[in-house]
Amino acid sequence: MPDFRSDTVTQPSVAMKERMFNAALGDDVFNDDPTTLELQRYAADMLGFEAALFAPSGTQTNLIAMMSHCQRGDEAIVGQQWHTYKWEGGGMAVLGSIQPQPLELQSDGTLLLSDIAAAIKPDDPHFARTRLIVIENTIGGKVLPLSYMRDVAALAKDKGLACHIDGARLMNAAVVLAPQHNTTPQQMVRWLCTGFDSVSLCLSKGLGCPVGSLLLGSANFIARAKRVRKMLGGGMRQTGILAAAGLYALENNINRLADDHANCQRLADGLAVLAAQLPALQGQLSVLPVQSNILFTDISLELAERLLPYLAECGIRLTSSNYQSTNGAIKRVRWVCHLQISSADIEQTLQHITDFAKLN
Repeated sequence: MPDFRSDTVTQPSVAMKERMFNAALGDDVFNDDPTTLELQRYAADMLGFEAALFAPSGTQTNLIAMMSHCQRGDEAIVGQQWHTYKWEGGGMAVLGSIQPQPLELQSDGTLLLSDIAAAIKPDDPHFARTRLIVIENTIGGKVLPLSYMRDVAALAKDKGLACHIDGARLMNAAVVLAPQHNTTPQQMVRWLCTGFDSVSLCLSKGLGCPVGSLLLGSANFIARAKRVRKMLGGGMRQTGILAAAGLYALENNINRLADDHANCQRLADGLAVLAAQLPALQGQLSVLPVQSNILFTDISLELAERLLPYLAECGIRLTSSNYQSTNGAIKRVRWVCHLQISSADIEQTLQHITDFAKLN
């Protein structure tokens, strides 16, 4: 049954498993695992960086990046809802001794350039030293435009700051933006990274790998990052088994992200129709706009108490949390489409919700 909890729940395909099984192996700590070296070269060439580093998770590659850019007592400008600030256990502060300066997000997922500029501290011993701007793309499924990414990179350069992209779902952004700029997702992701000093790219979300992320940057930056990765316990041995999955994903699973986006839009459209037509749902379920593979729906607490257990009994797996809206407390439900959510799963889910509404 469909599992909408996250695009991290995907299982490797048979073809991906075959690549993993047949991978040439070495010892990555000694820098001689051939498959890992190939993955790092391939990704660096694709995204336009000198070098790359494989690590177990996006949380670790983000932390490695921040600790490589910043020293103890330095400051990183982040968004209130950025993964680096809110969802990574406070690692930048706890382990990196880096002060986060969080800013409020705009409705489109961006940080105002004026807010970023105003948050940069003067060179004064009373203040933490601002050293880094962090941007997340996509954020909650929202795609930050190419023009905005270029503006942030230009601002960072003008202010003498480093800039990092938490690109856990950067390939989703590239797939959305590519048609708008008459190019390929592979070229678009390179453009999105232009002017940034580093990027963290997850392989284990929409790209379908079982585990792993990449950190990309200059050769000198990656040399520093490798030392930090060791300190954080991220040095592994025969990583080629995992790197082979990453190579397969970058070669085969980027363009197909458009299918996930189409399924997510199909789900959003279907839910909107049901919410308008079925009395049991009217006024109690609202569908937020979709840009990529993540959909949010707001459901009244009374409806959520009945609908979510019903869907769970049908085998439909979701994540949700209480949310304070302008109209009071609601339940915000997240639906994430991925390579193991099919169009048939979407139709089946909509049918289950229709059946629920008719029973209530």
